[in-house]
Amino acid sequence: MTHRAMTVLLMASVLLLVAATGCIATTEEKNEPLSPADEAYARGLAEYEAGNYRIAEERFTEAYTLYKAAGDTEKALAARNGIFRANRTYLEFPFDRSAAEAAMRERIPGITDAEIADWLDNRAQMLVSENETLYYFDVAGNYLYAHPGLMQELKVRDLDFDYVGRFAWAEDRPNGTGPYVNPVRYAGVERLEIPHEALPSTGILKIWLPLPVETDSQRDVTVTNLSYPEYIVKGPFTTGDIGYVYYEIPVDAVNGDLVITADIAFTSYEQIFEDIDPALVGEYNTSDPEYLLYTRSERNIEITDAIREKAMEIVGNETNPHLQAQMIYYYIIKTYPYSHVPHISLDAREPKAAESTHMFETGHGDCGTQSMLFAALCRSLGIPARATGGYQMILAETPSPHFWAEYYLPGYGWVPNDLTLADAADWVVMPEEKRTAFKDYYAANLDPARLVIQKNVDAPMDPALPDDAVTFRIVRQVPAVVSDTADYDIDLFCADNFRISLEAVD
Repeated sequence: MTHRAMTVLLMASVLLLVAATGCIATTEEKNEPLSPADEAYARGLAEYEAGNYRIAEERFTEAYTLYKAAGDTEKALAARNGIFRANRTYLEFPFDRSAAEAAMRERIPGITDAEIADWLDNRAQMLVSENETLYYFDVAGNYLYAHPGLMQELKVRDLDFDYVGRFAWAEDRPNGTGPYVNPVRYAGVERLEIPHEALPSTGILKIWLPLPVETDSQRDVTVTNLSYPEYIVKGPFTTGDIGYVYYEIPVDAVNGDLVITADIAFTSYEQIFEDIDPALVGEYNTSDPEYLLYTRSERNIEITDAIREKAMEIVGNETNPHLQAQMIYYYIIKTYPYSHVPHISLDAREPKAAESTHMFETGHGDCGTQSMLFAALCRSLGIPARATGGYQMILAETPSPHFWAEYYLPGYGWVPNDLTLADAADWVVMPEEKRTAFKDYYAANLDPARLVIQKNVDAPMDPALPDDAVTFRIVRQVPAVVSDTADYDIDLFCADNFRISLEAVD
């Protein structure tokens, strides 16, 4: 039975008990009382719905222990998933008010009590659990991002912008037929390592391992020397919307640590779209499946009435889709400073909170969230748009997870931009003309220091992640790992035990 079905049945039982107390009975029959385990689980559901996430975790833990003792593995799994979901909902909010104030004083020299109070009362990301306001773990860092002048003064980010801007400020454009130029061949290794002591004692590990995917700007993808080929169920997939390989590995087949590696290589191209002529942009085929896909509301790119209203406000009387998209790009980088976001909580929370809406309503967004809001605003105007991601090697040679945005123009193709890199130009001292040139470059161009894994957030996979599994669904920059027998959140654990190493080889 799925977690959803179990939830419905148990909540139905609770409602029947409540209803019976206020109705005239027509028979002498009485409902059977819930078992202690079922009662604990039902209380966990009720506490979660009431926004008491820490208490909900305790009740689910109680139910899990009782179900395990009774040998009811199906209900134990539902309770365990309840533990994980409740924990993920509040995990990124460790500070109460006094701890948040202390964190800001420690990180930000000279900040006043009034400045702290204004931030915590009006701007900080927060979660209410058990009627207590909890604050996001990077409450101080996000304050600095919102005050770039202070960041520059304190030298919070030590970025070598001569290196970061090596493509944006290039005096000579590379040779090649645009818009895809300046190819760079990358090769490297992906590695997931689960220590033997962290493996469950029984069961099957279901693993969706991310891989590079072919795109217009990323070509000649190769994946070789995959570990455990005998346990590959589907893939490897390097075409379509997302790159991955799917494993089902019996735990008893693993001797020692579980180490999965893949040798990967691909050619990445710089994308130059700065010479788009708005008059030459063609008409959209609004019945095309891809147009319909990238103009609809999705799990994390949500089109609401408020989004539509804001998009119309931004573009005014402009009707050209390229100029509209450019106006949205500049609006976001001027209005929404970069900040870290509670992705785990947003992904786990029920009812679901779309990332684009979170940024729109709170003003907080990092690379993925900024790209999703950009896509939502574009889509609301009928412009196909998406949040594309994987890794970047533009800030340093070491790959780092990253997302950026793309919008589609008939006659030109998918036009990229990178809102977060544009924001980064405000973090350090530089001449204003260079800052402007950097932001203008990333409005419709993209460097080749990229590894693309998925063309859009929430890209579907086959097999799909189980509906009742508690796993990070929005992106596949790290493996998704599902185990019905692990008694801890192995999916989060594996996210910290995955690495990609890459080198430019020519």
